[in-house]
Amino acid sequence: MKHNPTHIGQVESVSGNSVTIKMASNYPSNMPIVQGTVYRIGQIGSFLKIPLGYANLYGIITQAGVLAMPESLLIAYKENPAIVDGHRWLRIILVGEQVGSSFERGVLQSPTSGDQVHLVTNEDLRIVYGGYNSKSSIVIGNQSASEGLAAQLDMDKLISRHCAILGATGSGKSNAVSIIVKSISEKPFPSARVLMIDPHGEYAGLMTGKCQVFRVGANEADGEKELCVPFWALPFKELAAIFPGRLSDQNEDYIRGKVLDLKRISARSMVGLREEAITADSPIPFSINQLWFDLDNFERITFKADRTTPETLVALGDPATLKSNQYPTAGLGSSAPFLNTKAKGILGFLDGMRSRLLDQTYNFLFRPVGYSPNLNGSTNNDLPSLFSTWFGHGFPVSILDLSAIPSETIQTISGCILKITYDALYWGQNTLVGGKKQPLLIILDEAHAYLKAGENSISSRTVQGIAKEGRKYGVGLLLVTQRPSELDETVLSQCGSIIALRMTNSRDQGHVSSAMQDELREMADVLSSLRTGEAIVSGEAVRIPSRVKFFQAKNAVKSSDPIASKLWTKAQPDMAEYGIIVRNWRNQSFK
Repeated sequence: MKHNPTHIGQVESVSGNSVTIKMASNYPSNMPIVQGTVYRIGQIGSFLKIPLGYANLYGIITQAGVLAMPESLLIAYKENPAIVDGHRWLRIILVGEQVGSSFERGVLQSPTSGDQVHLVTNEDLRIVYGGYNSKSSIVIGNQSASEGLAAQLDMDKLISRHCAILGATGSGKSNAVSIIVKSISEKPFPSARVLMIDPHGEYAGLMTGKCQVFRVGANEADGEKELCVPFWALPFKELAAIFPGRLSDQNEDYIRGKVLDLKRISARSMVGLREEAITADSPIPFSINQLWFDLDNFERITFKADRTTPETLVALGDPATLKSNQYPTAGLGSSAPFLNTKAKGILGFLDGMRSRLLDQTYNFLFRPVGYSPNLNGSTNNDLPSLFSTWFGHGFPVSILDLSAIPSETIQTISGCILKITYDALYWGQNTLVGGKKQPLLIILDEAHAYLKAGENSISSRTVQGIAKEGRKYGVGLLLVTQRPSELDETVLSQCGSIIALRMTNSRDQGHVSSAMQDELREMADVLSSLRTGEAIVSGEAVRIPSRVKFFQAKNAVKSSDPIASKLWTKAQPDMAEYGIIVRNWRNQSFK
C-alpha cells in the first residue's frame, strides 16, 4: 500500500459483468492524493481499474456501501453486523478493456476473486475518454470525473443512430441542444444539414451567423424568411384533419376523389408524370378554393320541374373569395325548385372549411407566398424551390420556428413538415441531395408535445418511420423532451444514444432507465441529484458511458428563467405597455 497508493482493495465476487469489490480495511482515506491530485473513492459513475496481465479492465461504480456486498454475505450481515470487520464495499459494472494504449468498449475476459482493484488516475482517464477522430467528433463539455478532460461525442453515430436528450424543466436541455448544434455548425463541413423544429422560437439567437430562420411573420430586417408549408404537399387525410368537423368514410372518399381529379388536371402541365401514379396524396398543386366552391355548389344547387335542369342563379359566387353560388330556395311541396337529392349533406363541414381558409393565421399553409395555386392549380414555385430555400441558403442549420402557428394544429403541421422532408429524401436517395449522399439531422424540440405515446397522428407515424428506417436513407433524429414517459416507446427504444439530464419524476426516470443498456440502469438512480447542465451520456455516440458537464452557451436561450431579484430592481414600467400587449394579442403578432 505504501508503494502503490492507487490500490484500494480486491475482487470479492463476479456475476456476469457485475463485480463486487471489498476495499482494504486499512486504506487510509476516502480522498487519497496521488501525484498531487485528490481523488474521491466510491463516487457513483466513477471508474475503477482491475489489472489483468497486459490488459486493464475498467468498470463504472454503480453501488457503494453495505448493499453492495454479495447477497449471501448481506444476509449474514443482517444477523451479525460484526461480520463486516471494518471493510467497505463497492459494486462495479465492467464496461471496457485497455490493451497497451488502446481502449475498447466491452471485455474479452473476466476478473476472478482476489484480483487487485485500483483507482483510475487522470492518465488512465485520458486513455478511456480519448481516441476520438477529431474530424468526426464534437466537444460538448468536460468530464465530471475530471474537469480537465474534454467530453466528446462521435458525431457520425450521434446522427445516424439517433439520440434523445431527456431532462426536467430547468435541467439544461436547451443549453445542451445549443452546444451540440453549435459544435456541429462550427465544423468545416460546407454541406452540413441540420433541420430544427423549434415550437417556441428559442434557438435563433444562439445560432446567429450559422443558421437560417423560417417563421410565420418573418422579420426580413433580421434575415428571417417566411415559413411556407404548402397545403397541397400534405397527404389528403392530414389535410382534411386541419378543418373542423368530421366526415363519414363515404364523404371522405367522395372528397378524396374530387381532390384527385383536380390534381390530375394540374399534372397535365407537368413533364414526366405518369397519370396512373397520381393519387390524392401526391404532392401536386391544386386550388383548394376551387375544391371548396365545387363541393359547396353541389350541395346548394336546386333544380327545375324536370329535376335535371339547374335553376337560374340568384347570385353568382366566386371561388377566389370563397363566395357561394346562390340558387332559388327549394320548395316544401311537390313544386319546383327541387333539392339536389344526391347532395352529401356536408354543408356544415364546408362552412368550417371556409372559415379555416379565411383565417389569416393559416396563410402560411393555405396562401403560402409563391406556392399558392391559382384557380387552375398552377403555382409560381414548386417543391424543388421550397427544399432549395430550406437547405440551400449556405448555412448548416435551418430553424423552422413554429411559435406563431396555432397550437391546435402544431402537431399536424410539424408532422407534415417531417413527412414531406423525409419523403423527399427517400425518393431522392440516389441523388446528390438525398440523405445517402448528404445526411440530414432533424432536431425535434419539445418532442412530447406532438409525439405522444398511443397516438396515430402524422407526426407520430412519421417519426416512428424515421426512427426505424431513417438510418438507411441518411436521416437522423435528435429528440428533446422533458417528459420521456409520454414519448412513444418505439421511438425512444430506437435512439442509440441517451443524454439524460436531471430528472426528478420517478415515472420519467423509469423510462430513461429502460432506455439505457441493462447493466447501467442503476445509474439512473443518480438522475435526481445531477447539477444543472450535467448529464449521464450513454450509447453509441460515446466510447464509454460518461457523466458530463456541458459547456454554457454564451447567449442564453429564451427558455432561461427570468432572474426576479435583478429584474424587480428596475423602476415600474410605463402602463402604456399594456396597450402594446393587447394590440399584439389582437393582431396575433409581436410587431
